[in-house]
Amino acid sequence: MNILMISHYAGAPQYGMEFRSYYMSRDWVRMGHQVTVVGAAFSHLRKAQPLVGRETLEGINYLWLPTGDYEGNGLKRVITMLQFCHQVYKHRKELISFNPDIVIASSVYTFDIYPCHYIAKRTNAKLVYEVHDLWPLSVMVIGGYKKWHPFIVMLQHCENYAYKHCDMVVSMLDKAFPHMKRHGLTEDRFCCVPNGYLKEEWEDAENISLPREHASLFAKLHTEGKIIIGFAGGHTQSTAMDILIKAAYLLKDRTDIAFVMVGKGPQKEELMHLAESYNLKDFYFLPPVEKTYIPKIVLQFDICYEGGVHSFLHKYGTSANKMIDYMLAGKPIVKSVDEPDSEVERIGCGIQVEAENVEQVRNAILNIADMSAEERAAMGVKGRKYALENLEYHTLSEKFIDYVCTSSPS
Repeated sequence: MNILMISHYAGAPQYGMEFRSYYMSRDWVRMGHQVTVVGAAFSHLRKAQPLVGRETLEGINYLWLPTGDYEGNGLKRVITMLQFCHQVYKHRKELISFNPDIVIASSVYTFDIYPCHYIAKRTNAKLVYEVHDLWPLSVMVIGGYKKWHPFIVMLQHCENYAYKHCDMVVSMLDKAFPHMKRHGLTEDRFCCVPNGYLKEEWEDAENISLPREHASLFAKLHTEGKIIIGFAGGHTQSTAMDILIKAAYLLKDRTDIAFVMVGKGPQKEELMHLAESYNLKDFYFLPPVEKTYIPKIVLQFDICYEGGVHSFLHKYGTSANKMIDYMLAGKPIVKSVDEPDSEVERIGCGIQVEAENVEQVRNAILNIADMSAEERAAMGVKGRKYALENLEYHTLSEKFIDYVCTSSPS
């Protein structure tokens, strides 16, 4: 089959995030499909930017389209969204000549559904709308916009249009269908394909040598017999790491417990000052590492932490990459996120508590820390088994195609 994916923020290993489109496309190529990915030549997520034009990477044909650059989430970013969709439409004849069997609208925001639907109609292809986040709902909640704001009205019209015209919605959020149903989607056109992991990134995890600063700290803590509570990811307000620091303060008399935070983000300096103000002796911040080091980093933890702020958005599901890393490492998880029936609860690979509840986080950490090493390992094994059986990208890419191929054209 010919698969056309329109993904504004598409990435690749040499450019940086985002990687889902690359992982999926690489597997589809290995299955024998022809894949073209259309992305913008600028994305705030990347560490390097591609040149405008065509490029082939591991059998995937990329078309990088020109847009402006931007910083943050202001007007210039919105303009680049419109520029990208205009460029897709401008290149419509070239994309139609690819004769796709499947057209995937996967740009996070909703505007790209229009050029994707246009191309799908003219090639008799199946139209797939891939949902990363629930736009415009997420924008309204996080940005504080009202439903009558012009930007929100535009996004909402696009979302409704997508649910009406697509042949299949592939959602990364497993509980999102009730929201989509209210906007016109039927249940037979919904499926969930979450984020996943790349098998080869974990095959040699034990043999990777960590940077000196990281290796030295972990060696010291292991020698001292500490139970390490770890976090690896963005130091942002949304991860509610201040709650973990406050929980650590309540645990300051437990000299057998240490906390290690690996990563960077806009809140890092503020979080470091907060930990210092509590005079925490065993709370450590380490610099971020390249993605290839993450498996080895997480393997150093004894208990992993994922936090979030109070948000009703989480009732529709979450799909954090760090959760997959934690599960693959076979580590028990303390999840402080308002997500009902989460994987942690269903699988039994940790303890879930209310978001932003310091005492519940403290109690969950104590509960797991006071288990024997064998009991902690048994809890972690449940998560690892689930991830190995369900979340490898090859499995997910096959599942994606199977869902789409069995759907009926709208």
